[in-house]
Amino acid sequence: MADPSITVQGVRKKYGANGGKVALDGLDLQVARGTVHAVLGPNGAGKTTLVRILATLLRPDAGRVEVAGRDAVTHAREVRFRIGLLGQHAALDEELGGRQNLEMFGRLYHLGARHARVRAGELLERFGLGDTGRKAVKQYSGGMRRRLDLAASLITEPEVLFLDEPTTGLDPRGRAEVWDSVRSLVGGGTTVLLTTQYLEEADQLADRISVVDGGRVVADGTADELKRLTGGDRIDVVLRDAGQLDAAVGLLPVPAGDVSVDTDRRRLSAPVTDRMTALTTVVRALADSGIEAEDIALRRPTLDEVFLHLTGGDRADENDRATGDHRVREAV
Repeated sequence: MADPSITVQGVRKKYGANGGKVALDGLDLQVARGTVHAVLGPNGAGKTTLVRILATLLRPDAGRVEVAGRDAVTHAREVRFRIGLLGQHAALDEELGGRQNLEMFGRLYHLGARHARVRAGELLERFGLGDTGRKAVKQYSGGMRRRLDLAASLITEPEVLFLDEPTTGLDPRGRAEVWDSVRSLVGGGTTVLLTTQYLEEADQLADRISVVDGGRVVADGTADELKRLTGGDRIDVVLRDAGQLDAAVGLLPVPAGDVSVDTDRRRLSAPVTDRMTALTTVVRALADSGIEAEDIALRRPTLDEVFLHLTGGDRADENDRATGDHRVREAV
């Protein structure tokens, strides 16, 4: 990757004495300029520790970290002037209005009074908050509050923005508002590193996704590349009678062990290679056996399935993951 915005090589971090807890275990990561790069992982995978190191709030025990062309350890002060950080919890004064909050952040970043006032006005308009006047932040909706927090993280026009689970606790409308704001930022050239537990969020926003487990990147690629790790297309069959599920398993063109059975939803799901042949085969087999289907559909795997597959759904693959066999690499 030519001239990446973020480079992480062999970063290690542990907490506590006597061995302690390993948070990052030789993590490698590269993020291209002007893109959204999502980092997915279960709780305790090391996502927040990674963001704190990139934002110069923590020092790694080992490894190399560069952000916006500067070493995040030896040139931490320079890095701080080039980044923005939106954490999991809002850093706003609830009693002040949106404009007052932004002007306050501007002054904290040593902007002059006039510059802070102009910048606050620009950001309020950019994030659709220009008509909020001096209404106290405590009266904002969740989505408005998060957009204002995002605006505050951009007060100095950073090259790189870190978003650590930015939509946690928001309803679907509020989440969509934040997504629109992030897309607008990237359109303007900002590089965004996003950590999230919402698989749909990564699918919607990210140009590239890294899956972290046990303090290491266990897979990296576009959403489509990661989805192919679970076996390509899938066929879903919903039966009218749950009592026929076991009989229907043997009719799918894959080994029975590869078929997922959801009794409550009366659904079978299995990976397929030749999607149209598989669909025709299943329809005929069900009709010949007198098993009535309520719905049959072909689909791509979801990121949820990828996530479970890579981060604990199948521990039989632990050795493969440790050697990096699941990593998606760009073709040379």
